[in-house]
This record gives sequence, structure tokens and C-alpha cells, in this order.
Amino acid sequence: MSNKNRAIGDWLRHHLPRLVLSPSVAMTIFFVYGFILYTAYISMTKSKMLPNLSNFIGLDNYGKLWKTLNWQVALDNLFIFGSLYIIICGLLGLFLAILLDQKIRTEGFLRTTYLYPMALSFIVTGTAWKWFLNPGLGLEKSMHALGWESFKFDWLINPEMAIYTVVIAGVWQTSGFVMAMFLAGLRGIDSEQLKAAQLDGASTLQTYWRIIIPQLHAVFLSAFVVLAHMGIKSYDLVVALTGGGPGRATEMPATFMYSYTFTRNQMGVGAASAIIMLMTIAAIIVPYLYAETREKNND
Repeated sequence: MSNKNRAIGDWLRHHLPRLVLSPSVAMTIFFVYGFILYTAYISMTKSKMLPNLSNFIGLDNYGKLWKTLNWQVALDNLFIFGSLYIIICGLLGLFLAILLDQKIRTEGFLRTTYLYPMALSFIVTGTAWKWFLNPGLGLEKSMHALGWESFKFDWLINPEMAIYTVVIAGVWQTSGFVMAMFLAGLRGIDSEQLKAAQLDGASTLQTYWRIIIPQLHAVFLSAFVVLAHMGIKSYDLVVALTGGGPGRATEMPATFMYSYTFTRNQMGVGAASAIIMLMTIAAIIVPYLYAETREKNND
């Protein structure tokens, strides 16, 4: 083989991975980061039904956004939903993981059962829970048919309780995924520590509380980041379950963004809400990624 052919072969071996990945990288830069910048610019224009790139108004849309009552309601609902969603999913996922960590005989079947809801789309989950919680179709009607005439469960149509139906559906779908995260963390703990604790006379509860759970801090952080991200961008579950109603009882930032962008013809305000959502998610994910990268570099 000539020196020229050898040089070409070496060049290809060195640059081939970059050549293969370059189209994907270019498309990601254009369709993800390019459109993020495009949305940010639209948020600073007086766009209505269609983008109006020539009518630049600076940060006026952001000021208008924070003065909008619907946006305040969406943030309040996000706080209620996000807090309960993260806390309940975390605690329930940890509880299920601890149960499965006891190496019970039906672990494989139960693990699959708990994980199954995550295989469904949020649209399917929302629709199924809408049928189940509808007073005229689901649980309440079934109880009445069984003779329990005084039973009442109208949360789905109750403006004060509707947001909690979104919590129920979200927890049902995601807690199995959190369980899998915690179970992987539990299985990664050194068994010698557990044996030493047992020899010292520690009970199972003390072993988990003082030894095992403190070592799951990385799993707790990962679960928080994933759940917070899913909670902030919740759209399809809310639309399928409640449609944002009754009234504005389950309005969320994602449904607000869609409504103002595509149905109320206030694209500039809708784009501003999208950028606020992006900044919130970035404020959660970027420090997490930085901490993970720094920890790996230190190792």
C-alpha cells in the first residue's frame, strides 16, 4: 500500500465518526437550537396570528405575560401539581423499590406491572382516567350500581379538586419508572455493609433509614430532575384528562402557551411563556449536568 493510500485510510479512520455524526449534529443545531432562538425572537415581537419579525417590541410581552391572570393561575396550578407529583412519585417509587428489594418470588411480574403504565402515552393515560373519574361513567356510577347511593367522587368536574385528578393520573403513570430508578440504586449498594449492619443488630428499618437511603442521594436527585422536567412540560395529560378545565382549574403553563399561541392569536405572549418554561427547565437540568460532569472529572 502506498503512503498516499495509507494516509487516506488513516484520515478516514480518524474523521469517519465525525462525518457520520455531522448530519445529525447539523439537524439538531438547526431544528432544536435554531428554533429556540427563533422562538426567543418571536417573544420580543408583536406577533399575533402569524410571526411578525419586523415589529420588535423588546421585553414587553414578558411584562404582559406576568400581568395576565391566566398565567398566574397556570403557575399556581403548576406549583400544586408539581409539588404533589414529585413528592408522591418519589415516596411511592422508593416504597415499591424497597418492597421488590426483598427478593420476593413474584418480583419479575410485579416489576413489569409497575412499569407498564410508563409504556403508555399520556394521552392514553388521561383518556382512561377521564373515563374512570367521570361521575356519569366511571367510579361513582359503578358504586351507585352496587348499591352505594351516597358515594360521591366528582373531583373531575369540581374546580377546587380537578387539579388533584391530574396528580392522580400522573403519579399512576410515572411512579413505576421512579421505582425502577430506586431499585437500580438499591441493587448497586455493597451487600457487605448490609451484612455488617445485621451483625451489629440493626433492624431492617434502621438499615434502610441509616445506611441504604442516605446512599441513594444521587438517585433522589436524578428522580427530582426527571419528574420536575415532566411536570413543567405537562400538556397532553392535562388536555386528555380535563382540557384545562373546568374553567381554568387545571390550566398549566404548557396549555397556556398552546392556547395563546394558536387559539387566542397572541403568538408573542405564547412564545414568551415558552421561553419562561425553557428557562425553568434549564435552571433545573443545567446545574444537575454540571454536577454530574464535575463528579466524573474528579473521579
